[in-house]
Amino acid sequence: MEGSEEMVVAVIMVGGPTIGTRFRPLSFNVPEPLFPLAGHPMVHHPISACKRIRNLARILLIGYYEEKEFTLYVSSISNELQVPVRYLKEDKPHGSAGGLYYFRDIIMEDSPSHIFLLNCDVCCSFPLPDMLEAHRKYGGMGTLLVIKVSAESANQFGELVADPNTKELLHYTEKPETFVSDLINCGVYVFTPDIFTAIESVFANREDRANPLRDTSFESLYSSTRTSVPKGFVRLDQDILSPLAGKKQLYTYETTDFWEQIKAPGISLKCSALYLSRFRATAPGLLASGDGTKKAKTVGEVYVHPSAKVHPTAKVPLCRSIISE
Repeated sequence: MEGSEEMVVAVIMVGGPTIGTRFRPLSFNVPEPLFPLAGHPMVHHPISACKRIRNLARILLIGYYEEKEFTLYVSSISNELQVPVRYLKEDKPHGSAGGLYYFRDIIMEDSPSHIFLLNCDVCCSFPLPDMLEAHRKYGGMGTLLVIKVSAESANQFGELVADPNTKELLHYTEKPETFVSDLINCGVYVFTPDIFTAIESVFANREDRANPLRDTSFESLYSSTRTSVPKGFVRLDQDILSPLAGKKQLYTYETTDFWEQIKAPGISLKCSALYLSRFRATAPGLLASGDGTKKAKTVGEVYVHPSAKVHPTAKVPLCRSIISE
């Protein structure tokens, strides 16, 4: 099949209300994925990045928030981007790989050749078209977005070793006690539908005995209180990435752009600044847009909510400012 005919589906994991404590007291009244970053909901940034994927059929949000919490946003963003966006509610937490498998029939409705999987608590430039191009050249089942970080911070994430020439994933370990590599998992992936066969194998091979649940970078979207893996819960990092590393199934695509995992309110301020800086190059029309800004003076990257009013004599300084409604 020619690449121009291949459809792509994007899946974004949004987790559930059990992780709302990470953003308290700021997220009491809003689900974490809808927490504002750079004037837009957190999940808006990966969603808008998916719009750049050629032949994108739809975008699916998977989590276990109540559907009513996403109804208005999903309708609004679908109209804005002119791409079907749908929220799928899990009956219980299944893990990132388990959630993907749970909704496999819906994901495969358009017979996509490739499936993007993103975590909503990631802040980066999301080079998805470039990832897909590299993935097609590699020819494996999946490709991970990776980045180099300092050796001191690497053990907070999934560390990995990749072949410097072929980019094959050779080794993957989640939050190791000893240093393995300064290359880490960014929580952004592209897979072929073979990922569902790999997840099936996890179910088939899992023993009845308790399977310890280690703290991981991205499964915290689901629960940080469990001590063992419940039935139907499949972790992408420990159950898929680690076992398949070195088997010519998984490859890596390294980004040299910005990347952060949004774990706390303090990080959200840094991420807002990163996105505002990116808007300057990619979407300058989003900056300093609001009633009253034509005469008001703005310096640097400033976002003004459309409903906000800025006095004509005001000066908004260079601090990557956000003026809300």
